Amino acid sequence: MEAEGMEEEGHSSQSELPDLQSTQQQQHQPLDLQSPTPVENIDVDKKVVDKLTEGFLSNYLPDLQNSKRALQELTQNQLILLDTLDQEVTKFRECNTLLDLNSLFTEAKVYQSKLVNIRKEMIMLHEKTTKLKKRALKLQQQKQKEALEKEQQREKELERERQLIAKPAKRT
Repeated sequence: MEAEGMEEEGHSSQSELPDLQSTQQQQHQPLDLQSPTPVENIDVDKKVVDKLTEGFLSNYLPDLQNSKRALQELTQNQLILLDTLDQEVTKFRECNTLLDLNSLFTEAKVYQSKLVNIRKEMIMLHEKTTKLKKRALKLQQQKQKEALEKEQQREKELERERQLIAKPAKRT
């Protein structure tokens, strides 16, 4: 198919030589790009434009395709790097969370030991207050016993004094 195209191109290129020469002559004429008058349409053969386009594309298309592949590869590598970076950031956040958890556990241990000490003190104070209450109860019972004994002693003394008081004899 390309061979047929080449044959056709070969025949057309020979017949187009005068057109190419006239086109080249027209191109050699200086164009004033800054002139205020619009450029008139130049009559150019479509086959010449197609061949020039084909030549231009065959010249630059491979480089452009290589550049496109290289850019796609770079973009892919950037995406991979971004994913890796996100994973690393996540790992650092987890490490910071673990450090925070470790500090919380350390703090919890400190507070637990404080609570254990407070509990021991409360138990000790409870035992002391229980002993003091028992002692106070014993002292109170002892004072009541002493007061009762004193009262009984005083009653005995009063009774004795009454018995000692002389009684008038009864006349019979």
